[in-house]
Amino acid sequence: MLQRPYGKTKEMLSVIGFAGIIVMNETQSDANRFVAEALDQGINYFDVSPSYGDAQDKLGPALAGHRQDVFLACKTEKRTRKEAEEALNHSLKTLQTDYFDLYQLHSMTTEADVAQAFGPNGVMETVVKAQQEGKIRHVGFSAHSDYAAQACLDRFPFESVLFPLNWMTYLREGFGKPLVERAQKDGLTLLALKALARCSWPEGMTREARPYPKTWYQPLDDPDRADLALRFTLSLPVTAAVTPGDIRMFRLAMQLIGAYRPITPDEVELLKTWDEDRQPIFTSPKA
Repeated sequence: MLQRPYGKTKEMLSVIGFAGIIVMNETQSDANRFVAEALDQGINYFDVSPSYGDAQDKLGPALAGHRQDVFLACKTEKRTRKEAEEALNHSLKTLQTDYFDLYQLHSMTTEADVAQAFGPNGVMETVVKAQQEGKIRHVGFSAHSDYAAQACLDRFPFESVLFPLNWMTYLREGFGKPLVERAQKDGLTLLALKALARCSWPEGMTREARPYPKTWYQPLDDPDRADLALRFTLSLPVTAAVTPGDIRMFRLAMQLIGAYRPITPDEVELLKTWDEDRQPIFTSPKA
């Protein structure tokens, strides 16, 4: 499995990350099997959140006996100190660990998110204290807007950012370009979301009717197109890409990564011609 370094540390992460949503709503037996399959193929980066249904409940037992072999990332969607402290301790207990390799503010998006997280009695007070106590090794955040990403980075020396870096949103909207530029300048680790995303589901389609009910967007499941999309994201200054939360998409990523090579300029031009009639899942505000 191809690996890349996490920031300025000597830790190496598999370039494909295992999304905790994969084990959400699965039997414990299947969750154990999916995690064992990932470990067997060299995956050491696992990402989960308490907002992913029962994913923590399933992932904790599935990783039993392998904790020292993996880089375990967790998140909190809480914005206040007290709520975040309770959520952190619950996640540690549920995932059967004493510490997280990476703990992240989850889904930072709006000005209000940023103001509350960094304000008095905000979640960052819990995060800083927990890192001092050894419950957290590295501190990061996930964001779904360039504004929120820049605002967070202006307020704290985060080590990594988990961000949607997707062929359509990046090339058509410029979504994520400011973050990539800053990451290169400041030596930040970039962890990618949505590398294998295509577009939104048709309006009115119920979750039950979706071919991939755990993903809120349509994934790229055509192998040739998925290969190009994944190579695009991993050709950016990205350490690892977390797959969509479906075991079929994880297996497709594993199938493709063995033949990884950087994307070419001609292939980038080809990507620009795809799905011109479809709307990106994220857009950047226009001046």
